[in-house]
Amino acid sequence: MMSRQSMVALAVAIVLGLAAVYVANIYIGGSKQQADLTGTTKVAVASVPMSFGSELTPDKVRFVDYPNASIPPGSFANAAQLMPAGQKRFALLPLGINEPILATKISAPGAGASIAALLPDGMRAATVRIDDVSGVAGFVQPNDSVDVLITRQVQSGGGATQVTDVLLQNIRVLAIDQEAKNPDGTPRVGRTATFEVAPLDAQKLALAQQAGSLSLVLRKPGETNNPVVETISMNDLRYNMYGGARYPAPAVVGGFGAAVAGSIERSAALVDSASSRPRSGSSGGSKARAKPAPVKPSIEIFRGTTSNSYKVGQ
Repeated sequence: MMSRQSMVALAVAIVLGLAAVYVANIYIGGSKQQADLTGTTKVAVASVPMSFGSELTPDKVRFVDYPNASIPPGSFANAAQLMPAGQKRFALLPLGINEPILATKISAPGAGASIAALLPDGMRAATVRIDDVSGVAGFVQPNDSVDVLITRQVQSGGGATQVTDVLLQNIRVLAIDQEAKNPDGTPRVGRTATFEVAPLDAQKLALAQQAGSLSLVLRKPGETNNPVVETISMNDLRYNMYGGARYPAPAVVGGFGAAVAGSIERSAALVDSASSRPRSGSSGGSKARAKPAPVKPSIEIFRGTTSNSYKVGQ
């Protein structure tokens, strides 16, 4: 029978052995993980620029070494995954040279090039007609963001007048029926543009095409929407008569409309006061001719398509 001291020594040996095994496993696992992170893996990239609808073929793809810690999700490690035998795949988004080919940027095996594959849940693809002017002279490209303006006629007072409104803001362009450049390097203008919009916005676009003409305004990437927009009418196609802009900065337009009108009225009163002061007598001591009483002028203030007339100096 083992003595008490022998049993204690055996227990200590077992505990130390288990601790050694645990430490060794941690070291080996960490070394393996570090080796995996510092290694590389082949990833498929585009060897030539590809636009929407370009078919993926072996001459357009090459494989480069990517660090294992930086492999893009959805990438392809071999040609069998990317181009299965007998099944064609197409680019759904523009791809630049050496850009990784991801599953979200190409069609499914055997499927054609479809804009529908690019739509997030709940969104729609709507197409509108454009020309060289409304399409920003061909510089609008897929994945750009634009504002959509509508110019139409509305009834105002005794007749119709043309106005321009902001119909939609910050709309993503899915596709445009143009190539980026002509052979001589100039932009090639398309005739239609396809947008990613919500169902209600798709209805607005369909109605707007029948009600008036649409224009695109190219936006800076990442710029936030302007919460205040103005309706521009024919009366706005002039510089302010008192030498200042009609509106202050967009951020303060809206609740300060009355202040803007008051400022214009005060400017008009100052102009009228300066013009109605009596002039000094002419040379030789002759009396100045009496002038008729000045006619009180009026000023007309336009807010959108509504106008109000104010008498100045009364």
